[in-house]
Amino acid sequence: MARRRADSAWPPPPRAPQRCALCEREVPQLTEHHLLPRSQGRRQGLKATELPTALLCAPCHKFLHRTFTNAELARDYADLDALRAHEDVARFVAWIRKQPATKAVRVR
Repeated sequence: MARRRADSAWPPPPRAPQRCALCEREVPQLTEHHLLPRSQGRRQGLKATELPTALLCAPCHKFLHRTFTNAELARDYADLDALRAHEDVARFVAWIRKQPATKAVRVR
């Protein structure tokens, strides 16, 4: 009797799209943004695993780190509501929401 081949697990099933916490677009991959940067949190005596985080798409994450220093993020923008209230971030989020998730966005 012939052996039966086991069902293949390749290619892996596609992941369900997830939503960016800042722009709320559904994207295939998110990055972890520390709302209180690790360098600043360690100065306060916190462990990196205890710091608050948010899952962001790559363009939003890059934009935040190009716009603000770690000290500014820790002092003024340690939550998503404060970030959304900033004029530059609000303008970027309004623009990025119109872009398809598959489009490669260059952040300057």
